[in-house]
Amino acid sequence: MSLRLIQLNTSAGTRCVAAADDDSARRLEGVATIYELARQAIAQSTTLNALAISRLSNESIDLAAAEREGRLLPPIDHPDPAHLYLTGTGLTHLGSAEGRDTMHKAAAAGNVTDSMRMFLMGVEGGKPAAGAVGVQPEWFYKGNGDNVVSPGAALPSPAFALDGSEEPEIAGLYLIDERGNPRRLGYCLANEFSDHVTERGNYLWLAHSKLRHAALGAELLTGELPQDVRGTSRLLRDGKAIWEKPFLTGETHMSHTLANLEHHHFKYALFRRPGDVHVHFFGTATLSFADGIRTEAGDVFEISAPPFALALRNPLRRVAASDVAVGAL
Repeated sequence: MSLRLIQLNTSAGTRCVAAADDDSARRLEGVATIYELARQAIAQSTTLNALAISRLSNESIDLAAAEREGRLLPPIDHPDPAHLYLTGTGLTHLGSAEGRDTMHKAAAAGNVTDSMRMFLMGVEGGKPAAGAVGVQPEWFYKGNGDNVVSPGAALPSPAFALDGSEEPEIAGLYLIDERGNPRRLGYCLANEFSDHVTERGNYLWLAHSKLRHAALGAELLTGELPQDVRGTSRLLRDGKAIWEKPFLTGETHMSHTLANLEHHHFKYALFRRPGDVHVHFFGTATLSFADGIRTEAGDVFEISAPPFALALRNPLRRVAASDVAVGAL
């Protein structure tokens, strides 16, 4: 039985962890965070799922009330946010190159763009045989734990941003054990919020366009991700949907295996430091921006996909400009 683990604040303001199976959720005994639970599972040489089952109490948790009251938290965090990495891979889904290729084709004067070439490399070599290493994907750095936004909280878009739009995705959650081995905790829904206008201006600005906050869905799905995940991405303005589209993810709809994406991230020793947490976004092929939608402050992004029971909703907030001055020491 794969559980969905949820971090939240109680009505009294203390943190706790709940485990959900179907529509019911119960509090876990003796643990306040999933990070703590994961470290205990490693120390006891058991799985996160098995340890959670052993800690189930009889105390029911009303997740709907927690969502209404803004008490849901991201499914993983770190006591020191600097030790949580946000990273991701792009051009990993069948069809994901179409929007990117259109975005840059004019500059390439009709030639096959670097984006399309990278996508085709993934189609050809992104799903190697078991035990083999496939072609490396596009990779990007997004920030640290300070860039993680809770379910229901606003996604801040900086004053210098030219756009702030959603990317509905699945993210993998990892903890590095004391021997430097990455241990996958599970998966969550995610909004890999990005600045697509900046990216469109010059492909070399992709790195800038990704340095934004990201929202994580409340549920950590233990076990394996289904091969075929079908969700819906919506953009709400004044309470009404102005754009809605299905999105497909899971390896059935991807040009890379998850194992190949994981290998090419964790092959770097920098990302295998004991105690660190990693949130790695696996990419998407569905963007409102690609359909000509321009977001506005107050718009609400809504992402939902079984087997996750809770939708991820976040309003867009523009951040006032701030002066940045570098002084000599």
